[in-house]
Amino acid sequence: MRATGVRRTVLTASAVALTLAVAACGGGDQDGGNGGDGKPKGDAAAKPAAKALTAAELEKRIVATADLKDHKVQEPGKDDVFDPASLTVDRAECEPVARVLSALPAGDPAASAQRLVVQESAASKKGMPSMEELAEMTEEEAKEATIDSLDITKTMTSLWSYGADGADQALGTLRTAGEKCAKGFAMTIDGEKQQVTKVTGEKLTAGEDAVAWTVGTKTDEDPVETKVVVFRTGTTLAGFSSFNIAAISRGEAYEQPTAVIDAQEAKLAR
Repeated sequence: MRATGVRRTVLTASAVALTLAVAACGGGDQDGGNGGDGKPKGDAAAKPAAKALTAAELEKRIVATADLKDHKVQEPGKDDVFDPASLTVDRAECEPVARVLSALPAGDPAASAQRLVVQESAASKKGMPSMEELAEMTEEEAKEATIDSLDITKTMTSLWSYGADGADQALGTLRTAGEKCAKGFAMTIDGEKQQVTKVTGEKLTAGEDAVAWTVGTKTDEDPVETKVVVFRTGTTLAGFSSFNIAAISRGEAYEQPTAVIDAQEAKLAR
């Protein structure tokens, strides 16, 4: 499966509730908590609903290369992202999972920003072995050297902002969808059919609330696992869809992109 819209490039791969600060009990005096002018006073007055960040504000808060050591952060290209209209699922309740797996927005945000974060290992920076080098290796050595050159983790990182309690609602919908769709579902995106084989919850502490999964997928290619994380800070959700090419090739497990998650959490908290 082409994870997070960047799968075209190498291989087919794949709350704590945000409450409105409204005083439910202001103590009150004999006038029911109002002053003589009839207006609520003190904590009895409802605060304005939280506002969504604008696209410009999100652009200032999304991770950049300067925020991460040994990572490259770039604008996603046209081949790195999906058209939301191209997504279909066989079970409607699983669409929220399919969307964030594909780095599409959760729910209906007011604004969004997105970056592709790439981390290359020392071996991958050397590139593919030359034909001359491969000729001097055994078959197993050549295979391992080739896979080592693909030891690259790609993480599509997204920020989505919502008005009022929209971020909290969207995260709650994601959590429920992950539970309902744990055993998998079928989806098609950009004309590519794939079977989600599992949605396995993982532990993660980030922001004010978070969901984290390992999502297994299978097409005609080898099985793929993608790390999917969404956390909330205020009225903003940060989403991550990440895969490691070498790990996919070897069928190995790999970790969540914690450096990217931590850097994004820190930047949102500023």
